[in-house]
Amino acid sequence: MIRAVVLAAHHRGWRSYGIQRGFEGLLSFDGVVPLGPVEVRGITHVGGTILGTTNRGNPFRYVRRDEAGAEYECDRSDDLVAAFHASGFDALVSIGGDGSLQIAHDLARKGMPVVCVPKTIDNDVFGTQRTFGFDTAVGTATEALDRLHSTAESHDRVIVVELMGRHAGWIALNSGISGSADVILIPEIPFDIERVCEKIRGREEAGRHFSIVVVAEGAAPRDGAVALVERRGVGTVDRLGGMASQVARAIGERTGKEVRTLVLGHLQRGGSPTTYDRLLALRFGAAAVRAIADGAFGCMVGLNGPTITRIPIEDVVGRTRNVPLDCDTVMTARELGISLGD
Repeated sequence: MIRAVVLAAHHRGWRSYGIQRGFEGLLSFDGVVPLGPVEVRGITHVGGTILGTTNRGNPFRYVRRDEAGAEYECDRSDDLVAAFHASGFDALVSIGGDGSLQIAHDLARKGMPVVCVPKTIDNDVFGTQRTFGFDTAVGTATEALDRLHSTAESHDRVIVVELMGRHAGWIALNSGISGSADVILIPEIPFDIERVCEKIRGREEAGRHFSIVVVAEGAAPRDGAVALVERRGVGTVDRLGGMASQVARAIGERTGKEVRTLVLGHLQRGGSPTTYDRLLALRFGAAAVRAIADGAFGCMVGLNGPTITRIPIEDVVGRTRNVPLDCDTVMTARELGISLGD
């Protein structure tokens, strides 16, 4: 994506700069680096970002320390806008998910010329059918599920795999179906653990003495809550995790089966991007530069149908693109006999 922005801008005679560590690099003035064709050469196949990132760089909730060393939040958005103009920039391309989009929207309301690009493996950004990173994450998760089948079957075990997906179950649903999971639990469908166990007992009675259970990190039982690793701290958000362990413990207690867990974690974020993600990222980057050329600030580029479109950021923020319960993919899972825990 960065390569596409830099090259598209270069061909228009524009100069590009990268801001390292999110907005933090602009606030400190030590994270702004020039980017040209040479700096972005050969990065299309590389995962991650050459600029670095952070989830603690919100200028509206900037983290400082008092004299006693305690952390507190303050609003430095005006400092950021002043730094932007002092640097002589004409436009900002913001890349990220819901948090980055909210920051960009708030900065746009302060007059900053912003164009946004949706980037999250969760695929939960409203206003676009796909975010780049999602296809690569699904491929990684599917490969892991493929590898688990032989171990689960050889040892007659239930293996519970926890995948990313805070508010939307796209990764779990797509990789679970593709990886022949027997149970898929997603945030959109509160699950009944007894229904999960019924599926496992049914397989046992049919002579299938192993099962693969896929759990999105944001899944929750009926009348229950999501599992947290850590509650929100200063400048951060809640860290989800642990639902696989809860599900595995309940399955073991109710069925008597030997159960193991695997948390795929940040492995889903790494690796070389798929062809689909590479092309989508390049299309998004080029579209962002076209939006700047047209003066279409305050928008997000997105994929809708076969076309890259522009959507006002105000129509995107505060909304999540969840898995529709009546979508073809959910119906496919049910018709294949996969339990969704309901």
